[in-house]
Amino acid sequence: MEYTLNCNGKLLELTTPQVMGILNATPDSFYAGSRTQTEQEIAERTHQILDEGATIIDVGACSTRPDSEPATEGEEMERLRFALGIVRREAPDAVISIDTFRPDVARMTVEEYGADIINDVAGPVKLQTSPIDHQKPMFRMVSRLGVPYIYMSRKGTMKEVLLDCAEVVDTLRSMGQKDIVLDPGFGFGKTLEQNYAVMQELERMQMLHLPVLVGISRKSMIYRLLGTTPEESLNGTTVLNTLSLMKGANILRVHDVREAVEVVKIASLVKSE
Repeated sequence: MEYTLNCNGKLLELTTPQVMGILNATPDSFYAGSRTQTEQEIAERTHQILDEGATIIDVGACSTRPDSEPATEGEEMERLRFALGIVRREAPDAVISIDTFRPDVARMTVEEYGADIINDVAGPVKLQTSPIDHQKPMFRMVSRLGVPYIYMSRKGTMKEVLLDCAEVVDTLRSMGQKDIVLDPGFGFGKTLEQNYAVMQELERMQMLHLPVLVGISRKSMIYRLLGTTPEESLNGTTVLNTLSLMKGANILRVHDVREAVEVVKIASLVKSE
C-alpha cells in the first residue's frame, strides 16, 4: 500500500519506510543514552537525527516506562517548550512528532510550535473506563487540530489489537480525523511472549489499510529475552526492525537512526526484488 501523511501541508511519503528518531527531553527515560536535557544536548541530538537520515523527530517530555511516575502536565509543557524552541531553531523545516497522551499538551505544541504529528501512547491507563472513552478527549483534539495521529494499542494479542484498532479508527473517522497511523504497542500491556507473538503476526496489521509504526527500540522484550540491558540491545533492535519491515511496517521509531536507515535501505531492496 502507498501512504502519505499531510504534515502541515508537507506530504510525507511512506512508500519507502521512514525512520522516526527519538529525542527524549526527560530525566528518566528507560534508556539512559537517549536523555537530552541541556540546550547543547537537544541541539546536537536534533542534528544527529536528521544527519543520520531520519525524516521525523519524535519529541517526548514525559516518560512512559513501566512503573515510572509521569511528569505533571505543567512539567511536560515546560520541558516541551524548552526542547521545541531549540529544535525549531536548529531545524525549522523538520517534521516533528510529539509523544504525549495529554490533549492540552498536543494543542500547545501544534499551535505554538507547529508540531506536525501527535504520537499518543495513552499514558498510564489505570482507569475503569474503556481505553476509547479514556482517549476520546485526545481524539477530539487531534481531529480539531487536523494533524496526523498515531494510535498505539495496549491489547495483548494480535486479534485484540486488530479489533481495538478497528474500533478506534471508526471512532476517529466519525470525528473527521483524516491521517491515522497504527502502532501495535510493543512493550505495552503485553507479556514477553505476547510481544513476540504479535511480531510474528505483524503482517495482519495490513488488513486495516493504514500505515503501521513499530517502536521496539532497545525495549525490555529484547534485553529480558537475551539477559542483557538496554545499552546492549542494539543488535536485537536491528533484528526486530528488519522483521518489522519485511512484515510491512511503514515507520520505525528508534534511538539509533543510522542503523535503522541502513536496515530500511537493505530491506527495501530485498522486498523489491
